[in-house]
Amino acid sequence: MAEKDFEHWRDGAMILHCSFEELSAISAGIDRMLADADRGGVAAPPEVLSDIEALAPRLTGDLDLDSLAEQQSVERAIEAILAAARDYVDLTILDQYPAAESAVQAYFDFAHTLTVRERVRRIGSEMRALIELMTGEPPSEETAGSIHFEE
Repeated sequence: MAEKDFEHWRDGAMILHCSFEELSAISAGIDRMLADADRGGVAAPPEVLSDIEALAPRLTGDLDLDSLAEQQSVERAIEAILAAARDYVDLTILDQYPAAESAVQAYFDFAHTLTVRERVRRIGSEMRALIELMTGEPPSEETAGSIHFEE
């Protein structure tokens, strides 16, 4: 791995840097998904809803990801939020028109969530590579939860 691949490493922890706009987009997606779940409209598996609920209170700034298991939980949540955001963009455009303010906002929420998902995936790749370097084997469920990237 090149040195630039470890840009998310700080003080012994993997850091997911998020802008205000990204945090707002993800929060809006979580709010829509949880409201839909309360009405029985979300088809996400219980594990993913649990991941989403666990992510919600953490959206106050950059996220410390201390283990691969934690990164995987965040990735599952972001994947589900991204899929719902994509559906919401489609629905909003079809319900109104492409340049409607709410359609444009839905697109930007989707785009911000997409960029966060990419960074979460890169951090997961870095963690998997480090675990493999430390153990000599690909990460297992056990090492994903037991190896911590913190001081």
